[in-house]
Amino acid sequence: MYKVIFACVHNAGRSQMAAAFFNHLADPQKAVAISAGTEPGVRVHPEVQAVMQEIGIDLSHAKPQKLTEELAKDAQLLITMGCGDKCPYVPGLRRDDWPLQDPKGLPIQEVRAIRDEIRQRVKLLIAANA
Repeated sequence: MYKVIFACVHNAGRSQMAAAFFNHLADPQKAVAISAGTEPGVRVHPEVQAVMQEIGIDLSHAKPQKLTEELAKDAQLLITMGCGDKCPYVPGLRRDDWPLQDPKGLPIQEVRAIRDEIRQRVKLLIAANA
């Protein structure tokens, strides 16, 4: 099983969208994604929930969680979401960074643009690892 971790600081926006897209688009028999953060927030940002709901993905039950060694132990890839020096690091994991703007508090059209870019990046990631 190929396991990807999408991580940002608060695990309340970009990483939640990325993991949701990955799990929606990838073959569940071959790959799975989780999302986590170094300083998890209380909930997924409302604007993120709204733009994902528009395309039929429900994040209303998603909860930000802390990136721990236990969570990362079986993973092959860590993708950080443009959080700079605050991005998590897990020894031994291949790492990539997607420089994406934090959607928190942005106008809905900008959050949609971030969502669409994440979806495209996830599609390319799945194709490259198929």
